[in-house]
Amino acid sequence: MPASPIRRLAGAARDAERRGTFVYRLNIGQPDVPTPPQAFEALRHIDRDVLEYSPSEGLESLRVKLAEYYSRCGLDIRSEEIIVTSGGSEAVLFAFMACLDPGDEIIVPEPAYANYMAFAISAGAHIVPVATSIENGFRLPPVAEFERLITPRTKGILICNPNNPTGYIYTRDELEAIADLAARHGLFLFSDEVYREFCYSDQPFISVMSLPQVRDNAVLIDSVSKRYNECGIRIGALVSRDPEVRANVMKFCQARLSPPLLGQIVAEASVDTPEEYMREVYEKYLERRNFLIERINSIPGCYSPMPMGAFYTIAALPVDDADEFCRWCLEEFSHEGATVFMAPASGFYSDRSLGRNQVRIAYVHDIPYLGAALDTLAAALRAYPNRR
Repeated sequence: MPASPIRRLAGAARDAERRGTFVYRLNIGQPDVPTPPQAFEALRHIDRDVLEYSPSEGLESLRVKLAEYYSRCGLDIRSEEIIVTSGGSEAVLFAFMACLDPGDEIIVPEPAYANYMAFAISAGAHIVPVATSIENGFRLPPVAEFERLITPRTKGILICNPNNPTGYIYTRDELEAIADLAARHGLFLFSDEVYREFCYSDQPFISVMSLPQVRDNAVLIDSVSKRYNECGIRIGALVSRDPEVRANVMKFCQARLSPPLLGQIVAEASVDTPEEYMREVYEKYLERRNFLIERINSIPGCYSPMPMGAFYTIAALPVDDADEFCRWCLEEFSHEGATVFMAPASGFYSDRSLGRNQVRIAYVHDIPYLGAALDTLAAALRAYPNRR
């Protein structure tokens, strides 16, 4: 089981803070945006005598609300096709456990969200990577590259759209080609779409659940964490139109009994968050993205392509080993009483020799915070003894 590149250095960050060093945390997607007031109102006014188990598939009222949300997104998804999970992470894990047997293979474009590897290992499955490159903005290679990797053990393709960690958004042509490939070979198409609200390009967001060729073998991964800035309630969803997939997933849901009751109550209230709130949050992230990329690319030796969605970017630094640089920042460096915490990008690749000079940066803080953090990063690069 690999350690998470996002949290692996958390102990070093705490040690730095104990020494009195302020740590700018760019490593994790924990937004500073306030949670919608509707969420807190629901939490303050719980009208229950007992905080009971919920159904293993989640509260029916929440699943109905989520179906209404998907309808507003133009997706025909019924409440009985939705299973509530303990965060989007559990949805990925249960999807793998329900659909993949030990030794099966799943094709994944990389760099990819690091926990996909951990969940595949938990299921005894193997991730087969499709490489993308920072030089062309992590654009997908031709679908022939995917098809070349298919073996008798291949059972699925996993995409994240918009992508974490790169911010890439799939075009309709790319999605259609992947869906055609999955349909032709009878593969599951797993799609992590938790960042669908955060698309900064003119091209419309396309969900795999809208593609007819994979109607029955698409598995949607979703979450309310980032949409409503409530990561701590741990509520996600798995959506499938295939009753056999849902029946298999339910075995794992029943084994863990139920998703968090309080989290579901908060999530249900949050689905009614006004559009005005969502628009304000979107505008904040757009402004932060533009600021961050301009500042990173102004630091000598640094480069990041323009991410088109989510709130992450992969940046190349003028170092040979970003793992070592990130450790050094937390353990040996400070600038005006501060240092910076980033996620080494090698942990987002199956082959740890890739992405060695790259980091993932989350732009989930306000512009003054990001500006100070990037000033600190620039100072760290000037002081780093192994700068390239």
